[in-house]
Amino acid sequence: MATLWRRLLQPGRVPGVWGRPLGRRQASLGPDSGAAVRVRFAPSPTGFLHLGGLRTALYNYIFAKKHGGSFILRLEDTDQARLVPGAADNIEDMLAWAGIPPDESPRRGGPSGPYLQSQRLALYAQAAEALLKTGAAYPCFCSARRLELLKKEALRSHQTPRYDNRCRTLSQEQVAQKRATEPRPAIRFRLEEEAPAFQDLVYGWTRHEVASVEGDPVILKSDGFPTYHLACVVDDHHMRISHVLRGSEWLVSTSKHLLLYRSLGWRPPRFAHLPLLLNKDGSKLSKRQGDIFLQWFSTAGFLPDALLDIITNCGSGFAENQMGRTLPELIAQFDLARVTSHSALLDLEKLPEFNRLHLRRLLSSGTQRRQLVGQLQVLVEEAFGSQLRDRAVLDPAHVERVLLLRQGHICRLQDLVSPEHSYLWTRPTVGREQLGALSEKVDVIAKHVLGLFEGPGASLTQDVLNAALKKLSDSLPGTKHSDVMRLLRMALSGQRQGPPVAEMMVSLGPQEVRERIQKVLSS
Repeated sequence: MATLWRRLLQPGRVPGVWGRPLGRRQASLGPDSGAAVRVRFAPSPTGFLHLGGLRTALYNYIFAKKHGGSFILRLEDTDQARLVPGAADNIEDMLAWAGIPPDESPRRGGPSGPYLQSQRLALYAQAAEALLKTGAAYPCFCSARRLELLKKEALRSHQTPRYDNRCRTLSQEQVAQKRATEPRPAIRFRLEEEAPAFQDLVYGWTRHEVASVEGDPVILKSDGFPTYHLACVVDDHHMRISHVLRGSEWLVSTSKHLLLYRSLGWRPPRFAHLPLLLNKDGSKLSKRQGDIFLQWFSTAGFLPDALLDIITNCGSGFAENQMGRTLPELIAQFDLARVTSHSALLDLEKLPEFNRLHLRRLLSSGTQRRQLVGQLQVLVEEAFGSQLRDRAVLDPAHVERVLLLRQGHICRLQDLVSPEHSYLWTRPTVGREQLGALSEKVDVIAKHVLGLFEGPGASLTQDVLNAALKKLSDSLPGTKHSDVMRLLRMALSGQRQGPPVAEMMVSLGPQEVRERIQKVLSS
């Protein structure tokens, strides 16, 4: 294998490095012949799942389903000091909420487990031992104090901090002596001067001469926990990962990882580094912003399909960036060859409109509509509680009628329990003086409306009601139609602004309209 790599690295052998550039779309994006597609999402549970992580997970999920493969969740929990309680569960919960659950994970299990890196320490120790035996790695006895001094000196000299490879040249006798007298050493990987080039499926042919800009990296810490570089290589190999789709921040580390693959005698997966997801002004998404975490969007009432839609709409990988795509449509349209290296600019101000589209789509399905009715019933109970003097407002037929009438005007179910929609669930308190200030003909208008809702034909449509109310206004000398509408809106909702009066009446239903209008007459 080493001979093969040397041949590949000869000048002219690698297009785009020493020879003629080769466009990345000439490379095969699918798996090697006969190999199953296996991809992984490998976040660190040092925080809750956010939009950037969701996008990486989504592209992996889509790629796996596109090729009939497996999507694996692996939690990189080796940085034990920074673990956040509940983060591991949150990541898996939020993937399930988003509709992209892993095929294998810490919770679901699978043939390549365990899926927590802290439970795979023996594999990392074996790999480190193999590298030590071949001389590709060596023990490092440098103290934390010495390493910190090196860093400070480099910064003082306006240089990039790097390890000076001091322990690389220790003899076997020196190593044996230090092992006998000093604490357990860390293990460092010996970087070679000539890093391999590789063809990234997004960025094309690239190579980073890591040895010229950084010192030999630690791959196994003195406490027996690996660093990212060793852990991801070992795990991707043992989990038979065919393609690594990860953020572009890891692009510069890939040459280092390929050196590890070569030293271990393992075949590397294909790499595709995804461009960053940024704010619309080009700034980084900050994890300090509470509203980039999926839990916030879930609690705020945004639909998972709307989030999947907007984070793919702002990027690349699809023939068209149309709004309203469902997950099956995203899978059908996805083409890794269409992913560009340009950053994806996310405009969250457009999310309500995305959510409105997906909410309307769900309401067009009987099954989904019944689920939304149940969710809205819960929201009404939570928002109004003891104010619900008439429990009939929770009747599924009433809730469904409200949803269908308001579907084009709301973005989230939560909008329907906002103050401007409170009239749908609670009866307003409106004084006679308030109504009299709007029109002197309160009784005439109220009695006429009562007449519309009496008898077997009381179930009226908006068109019929609009015509009847216009006819009423025309029959009242000196009274404007707008004054009649303001009076009725106030009587029915206690508000000066809101939906059309005819829609209010249809939403409330004949019985409730009669109750509220009779209250006006008796006040």
